[in-house]
Amino acid sequence: MPYSIMLDAGHGGRDPGAVYNGRQEKDDTLRLTLAIGEILQNHGLDVEYTRTTDIYESPYEKAMEANNADVDFFVSIHRNSYPTDNTVSGVETLVYDKSGIKLKMAEDIDEQLESVGFVNLGVKERPGLVVLRRTKMPAVLVEVGFLNSDTDNTLFDNNFDDIAQAIAAGILDTLEVEHSILPAGYTVQTGAFRNQNYAARLENELKAQDFPAVTIQEDGLYRVFVGSYTTLDDAADMERKLKRAGYQTLIVST
Repeated sequence: MPYSIMLDAGHGGRDPGAVYNGRQEKDDTLRLTLAIGEILQNHGLDVEYTRTTDIYESPYEKAMEANNADVDFFVSIHRNSYPTDNTVSGVETLVYDKSGIKLKMAEDIDEQLESVGFVNLGVKERPGLVVLRRTKMPAVLVEVGFLNSDTDNTLFDNNFDDIAQAIAAGILDTLEVEHSILPAGYTVQTGAFRNQNYAARLENELKAQDFPAVTIQEDGLYRVFVGSYTTLDDAADMERKLKRAGYQTLIVST
């Protein structure tokens, strides 16, 4: 069975969370949470949400929702805040205590976000937070930069897709789920299989001929791609090489 996870977009409804220059935490968290969930679903995880629209639920209600769903993990997405504007920047992930797989997941997420450009403030214990104290499964709360930091907001806005990928990659790293991620642009698909062994066989065959092949699981299929290209012309050049080698191909955008 696939891992199951509940994603929580912090705050919502009458609770905006942190507010800075008209920007509300609840909006950033919802948008980011939905993007993370889509990536995790494409990698085979069973994803549930505490909210997918602008509604309010108390932290206790969110914890009980996760417990009743009997999910394997709980990840809450937030933006941080500091008493004075533009004083502190960076990401940190909160846990009930520094033990077990939740600590590894928190560290993996922070490391991935650091690679995007955030300052890594590390993992902090917060045993008083309801969503960490009352959930029965391993739970983490990710503070994705400070809402009242112009530096973090610029990073958040300019690298939104990379941030979603980074958090998803941190979760997948912890669960040891394969998560090859293609950058934006074009690639050439050479096969799509329900059986992972068939995909692995094709990938190895392509690699033996020096084609840069990779297998990615999405939509219930194991898809084999070759290369990653910023222009359609470059992807077309690779497609011609693959066709000459006898492979069926399809150029797709990433």
